[in-house]
Amino acid sequence: MRRVTHLITSVVFWICASSAYAQSDPLPSWNDGGTKNSIVDFVARVTTPGGADFVTPAERIAVFDNDGTLWCEQPIYFQAAFALDRVKALAAQHPEWKQQQPFKAFLSGDRKALGEQGEKGLLTLVAAAHSGMTTDDFATSVADWLASAKHPRFNRPYNELIYQPMVELLTYLRANGFKTFIVSGGGVEFMRVWAEKAYGIPPEQVVGSTGVTKYQLDATGKPSLLKTAKVQFIDDGPGKPVGINMIIGRRPIFAFGNSDGDLQMLQWTAAGTGTRFMGLVRHTDAEREYAYDRQSKIGKLDKALDEATAKGWQVVDMKKDWKAVFPLKMKE
Repeated sequence: MRRVTHLITSVVFWICASSAYAQSDPLPSWNDGGTKNSIVDFVARVTTPGGADFVTPAERIAVFDNDGTLWCEQPIYFQAAFALDRVKALAAQHPEWKQQQPFKAFLSGDRKALGEQGEKGLLTLVAAAHSGMTTDDFATSVADWLASAKHPRFNRPYNELIYQPMVELLTYLRANGFKTFIVSGGGVEFMRVWAEKAYGIPPEQVVGSTGVTKYQLDATGKPSLLKTAKVQFIDDGPGKPVGINMIIGRRPIFAFGNSDGDLQMLQWTAAGTGTRFMGLVRHTDAEREYAYDRQSKIGKLDKALDEATAKGWQVVDMKKDWKAVFPLKMKE
């Protein structure tokens, strides 16, 4: 009887201990192992008062790329999908597009002709979708699109395709006194519409590419900002450290990306004094998401992967390191 009682007590203790661990685990969607341990260890070192690596809260700046780092980016960047859908919606107001390239090729479904237009053609389509309206109207159009558009593979709203492990990481960092920022090549006004709800990152902590806006007054004297087709700043590649310096004003101690477009941001973070964390998300899970890196036209990870390997930066293997990819409500 005593042995049975002891066994029951042991089982109850194990269940309670397991439950407590699950509740205390700040990164439940991350598999136990080196990657998760490196994150937890770094946070512990920089937040322990009196420790050799302690960093004051004011200096705990963490920056994250968005496309391919915080949410999916395949088969095309989601902002490009928005722009193309918007061009279709605006086509009735622009009959001249039926005879103008690249609009003619896109609207007629002529992929060969559209491909011949190259990157310049795509930028022309994006500019048409993003300009000629006020910033308030643009925000409304983004919100409306997110409420109706579905990803072609997963058949879910695009803003459901955020990475659950990275959302947990953002929350974990903020709970430990970090200030989290998005630093992305995507359009800043596109991201600010939904980033706070998705990631807990407010609009003022989103750094992205920007277009020129023009202040204007309507007939009643009401002011607005009109979006133009002129590019003001590209927050990608070497532009990312520039954007960080211009908008944030502090060098990060923690940075995450997923592609060669993030290399300079990681280098800039690593070049600071004291302990640093540089991470890359590597897409290795074709079943739950996508598998791509060096040869991909979207989110190419080549030079940054070589430098991460050479310098000991943390590389997240999506297939091995993540228990889940998307939030639980998303069927994987």
